[in-house]
Amino acid sequence: MLNKPLLVESLIVFIAVLCVHTVVWDRYSWCAIALAVQAFYVQFKWDHLLQLGGAVFQFRATANSGLLPASMVVPLLGIVMKERCKSAGIVFFERFGIVVASTGMLVALFLSVIAVGITKPVPTNTCILTGVAGSIIIYTMKHSLTVSEVIEVLEVLLIFVYLSMILLYLLPRCFTPGEALLVIEGISFVLNQLIKRSLNVVESRGDPIDFFLLVTVVGVVLLGIIFSVLFLFMDSGTWISSMFFHMMTAVLGLGVVMPWLYRLIQRNPLFWLLQFLFETQTRVYLLAYWTMLAASACGVVFYQNAKRSSESKKHQASTITRKYFHFIVVATYVPGLIYDRQLLYVAAVLCLAVFIFLEYIRYFRIKPFGQTLRHLLSLFLDERDSGPLILTHIYLLLGMSLPVWLFPRPCAPKGALSGAGALVPYSGVLAVGVGDTMASVLGSTMGEIKWPGTKKTFEGTMMAIFAQIIAVALILIFDSSVNLNASYAWILGSVSLVSLLEAYTTQIDNLLLPLYLQIMLMA
Repeated sequence: MLNKPLLVESLIVFIAVLCVHTVVWDRYSWCAIALAVQAFYVQFKWDHLLQLGGAVFQFRATANSGLLPASMVVPLLGIVMKERCKSAGIVFFERFGIVVASTGMLVALFLSVIAVGITKPVPTNTCILTGVAGSIIIYTMKHSLTVSEVIEVLEVLLIFVYLSMILLYLLPRCFTPGEALLVIEGISFVLNQLIKRSLNVVESRGDPIDFFLLVTVVGVVLLGIIFSVLFLFMDSGTWISSMFFHMMTAVLGLGVVMPWLYRLIQRNPLFWLLQFLFETQTRVYLLAYWTMLAASACGVVFYQNAKRSSESKKHQASTITRKYFHFIVVATYVPGLIYDRQLLYVAAVLCLAVFIFLEYIRYFRIKPFGQTLRHLLSLFLDERDSGPLILTHIYLLLGMSLPVWLFPRPCAPKGALSGAGALVPYSGVLAVGVGDTMASVLGSTMGEIKWPGTKKTFEGTMMAIFAQIIAVALILIFDSSVNLNASYAWILGSVSLVSLLEAYTTQIDNLLLPLYLQIMLMA
């Protein structure tokens, strides 16, 4: 029997794909549509494998595979980036958009082939669809990519294969197949770009903040993999192991990450970072304001744990309580987007590194704070944190930051895109900070009419759409760089489509929704 919520989610994704390609139609449009059709069929094979326990790795059990929505994110993002940079006349980033789109399609196709290959009996119709989609994609790549670009695509695919085997083995039940596709593909892109730019330092003159992001992401992932392997052979909760953890972290940071960053930016990374953070008076004020908000977030954690009585150890924080952090994040990002987006870019990278490092301390029970963090954060767990790692707060940070990091600055005259694209950096704020928050809070307190087959309510979705429209109006008032050029109907349609996706998806909405809204707004 077909899963009706899954069919509706798939329909929403198909509508998003078709909407993008009504605006951006080229040879890659046929590839994207073919990929979407075959991913729709393969998604049911993945779901069947997960239900029977036939998947090679352990995935999150409370959601479907999510293969279709995840498969389309990177290809669509590359296509809209290509068109934006083409219209701006930036050939380098136009070609980069083509590489991103091609890589996203090839990696998604690879994951589909794996699902089809391990399904018994082999599904004939799905094999035919996968073969047709693969032929279209490879034919288009052959006539669109240069030899060096083909090599780059294959490099990312190779990194993806090895990282998938490592991370899915070390982190069981942390991801669905779709979430794993998005996360590991993103890390593979970052690692490949870092290697490529490190080997061509003279030719890779770029913004230091981009290098800072690449080195930081690779550094924290490398740190996690190293200690995950080491602690398979030793108890991580002892003082000796904890001292070893801190010592090796310092060695990796000072002996690998810092020299690597120095090679890329050609200056002392610490001096550059301090000079960057305190360069203007506005940045000092923003940093002080963000420090106050961080202290208030810590206060919420301590206050909620203090309320937990000894008789109610299984008590969990309510939806409204967890959404406090969404309000705090919105209050953090909006001033940064208005007054200094580069500072927000760097601050978000630093926060990501801190969040992941603290999660390592919690997961490995590193003394003296590991056990304390386990106790404090256990109050805020939900059904999506079924694996050994707590990732929801990291996904929230990523959802808010990815539109800022992925914003094509070189292709944006005067730092802003025209029309609906001017709202691209605000995609995380709108989709997660405002829309998802209002849908959850109002839906759980006032909602009565449920969407068929889900726990989400009609009232929550309508409130999410209305709240995002109000937020767009406020952005127009307070951010003078935003000029929508009468593209209000497209913005309303994009917001409505993403809000419907929030109602029906079982994937991590903090990660998925901002990316789809960014794609729609950039188109």
